[in-house]
Amino acid sequence: MKLVSVIGGSQILPSSEEYSFAYKLGKLIAKKGWGVVCGGKSGVMEAVCRGAKEEGGLTVGIMPSLTGEDANPYVDIKINTGLGHARNPIVVASGEIVVAIGGNYGTLSEIAYSLIYGKTVLGYKTHKIEGVIQISKPEEVKKYLK
Repeated sequence: MKLVSVIGGSQILPSSEEYSFAYKLGKLIAKKGWGVVCGGKSGVMEAVCRGAKEEGGLTVGIMPSLTGEDANPYVDIKINTGLGHARNPIVVASGEIVVAIGGNYGTLSEIAYSLIYGKTVLGYKTHKIEGVIQISKPEEVKKYLK
């Protein structure tokens, strides 16, 4: 199964535009028969996993802890690393493409690793840097899911 790496902030609220975007993206990814890989925590990660699970999709969380206790309830497979933010390269290396939603410095580091690895990076309300293809709605991701 092919995976989409979804990266973004863990501090966003369910009422935010970013949460809604990630949730809809998760649904779209699962409907296309792809799985989701993310950092497994709250915020964007929870939203994309929730959307994917509601459509019967597979979700993988590359967890920062050794125990996985910080996983959101929609993660199917927890990969417990004990690496904290040092897990970021693993998150983005695991997907065929990367979608960045909002975020701060952790997301910025994941974008950098994605570009180093030659991944296609799509961005919604995230860092505007060279190499990131800015998108405004989840449906724009469909053409990259081949």
